[in-house]
Parts: sequence; structure tokens; C-alpha cells
Amino acid sequence: MEDLTRWLAKLREFFGTPILSLGGSSLSLWSLIQFLVLVVMLFYTAGKLRYWLTSRLLTRTRLTVGARQAIGSITRYLFLFIGLLVILQTVGINLTTLNVIAGAVGIGIGFGLQNIASNFISGLIILFERPIKIGDRIEVGHIEGDVIEIGARSTRVLTNDNITVIVPNSKFITENVINWMYNDRKVRFRVPVSVAYGTDIRLVEKLLLEVAKANPDVLSDPAPVVRLIGFGDNALHFELRPWSTTLVHRKGKLLSSLNSGIYETFRAHGIEIPFPQRDLYIRSGYLSLSNGNGEKLPAEAKPETPANFQLPDENLSGNAEHLR
Repeated sequence: MEDLTRWLAKLREFFGTPILSLGGSSLSLWSLIQFLVLVVMLFYTAGKLRYWLTSRLLTRTRLTVGARQAIGSITRYLFLFIGLLVILQTVGINLTTLNVIAGAVGIGIGFGLQNIASNFISGLIILFERPIKIGDRIEVGHIEGDVIEIGARSTRVLTNDNITVIVPNSKFITENVINWMYNDRKVRFRVPVSVAYGTDIRLVEKLLLEVAKANPDVLSDPAPVVRLIGFGDNALHFELRPWSTTLVHRKGKLLSSLNSGIYETFRAHGIEIPFPQRDLYIRSGYLSLSNGNGEKLPAEAKPETPANFQLPDENLSGNAEHLR
């Protein structure tokens, strides 16, 4: 029994031996172990608190998913900040002795950690001002997708290809961001359509509206509209402008469906969708000829026109069918 007591006393002395001096405070191995255990418990409890708020308590309110996530994240940060202060006091670290460390951290932020600090502060701004929320359809740079998580340093965006893109939070503060759902879920799309000159424009407007109204993903209120937006070199340019809420996340599907309906309807009514055409004028004279080996033939070696060669009776300059 005495041996056990001596062994425990030596063990207590070993763990209680100061190994680090921080200002006026001395830290032992036991203090460091206690600090690490308490920090792990703090982060675990903070995560559970956020989950309980967002998934249990706040679900009983009328708050949106984005608002619940923002409240949960802010509560977690406050809980971590207060908990760290309490832990530091518990293990015997005087907060006034941390001035030196704070100065070193400030220098580090100024030289090497400014991006991390910028992203963290940007994350707090996003959570408070909420320019983007969980579930929003956004475009930033060349990235388009749904916001699935807003973290302290970065935001996760899920694209239509089921690829998660991690975007630094500072991009949402310093760059132009398109939020398709900032006001509400109704979004107007633009479908360009071209028809040949001479087409009845009233018929075109009528058919385009019929195609839009027949599509189940197009809203009737606001109603779709058609605009004649310009006169091109080869065609009249129209634009169909339908509204939708169901395919905001998959605008390619909506545009494909409308374009297919427009093509079939125009084809059934004999409306031509033109393509660029050019007139070719054949002038008298010879082009430079070669003998097949890259060597140009002399003028006297130019082949004679066959006796049975005849030009077509039609005017080539006005008929594009001979050039196809």
C-alpha cells in the first residue's frame, strides 16, 4: 500500500512539474492534458448544440432553413468563444498574459493569414446580412449551383453534375454574385428565336405563346410574353420570355423543352428558321492552277474547256441551291 502511495505521489509530481511558462503562469503536463480534453469536449458540445438548434428547436418556428442554419452557426461561434475563455481560466492561464500571443497572431494575420481572416470575417458577414442562404441558386464566377452549407471559412456549392465546389467566403463579398432566389423563386428566362423575312410576325407571336402555355413548367402568372427585338442580316429576331419556379435549378431542361416545342410547331406551320446564306459570283478569268504536286502550271498549260461543258440555265448568283 505504501508502494502504491509513493508511486501515485511520483506520478502526481511528474504531471504537476511545470513544463511551460506563459507570462506569470506556469503550465504543467496535467494542465495541458486538461486543456486538450476540455477543448475537445467544448467543440463536441458546440456541434451538438448547433444540431439541436437547427434540427429540433428552430424547426418548430416559421424560420427558413437558411435562417435556422445562420442562427445555429452564430450560436456555435459564441459558445466556442465563451467556452475557450472559461477553459483558459480553468487551467490557470491568466488572460492578461495572452497579450504577447495576441500580438504575434496579429503579425501572422498581417503577413500570412490575411486570406484566412478575410474568409472568416466574410463568413460572419454572410451569416448576419444573408446575401445568400442555404438552398439558394447562385452564380459566382464560372460556378453555378445550390448553396448547401455556409461555413466559417468557405461555402459549399452543389452543381447540377453532383459536384461540390468549395468557394472561399471572400468571393461572395468582393465579387459579383447572382442569386436566382434572393427575392422569390419566380425567375424569367429568355429564349431567342429567329424567323425568315416575310413571315407573319403575328402568327409567330401566337405560336410562341402557345408553346409556352403548353409547357407545364411555365407559369401562367406572370404570363409569358414575346418581343420582336431586332432585324438581323438573315432573319427577324424574336425573344420568348417565360416565367418558371420549378426548373430554376435546371434551366437547361426548360430551354431544351421550349426549343423542341418551337421547332416542331414552326415546322408544322411551315415557318422557316433561316440560316446564313451567301451569294457566289463567278467572274471571267482563270484561277491559279497546280499540277497536283504543288507546282503552278504555266499560262499556256491551262486546260481547255471541254466541248460538252455547259453552264446551267439558272442564275448562280441568285440561287443558293447549286452551292449546297
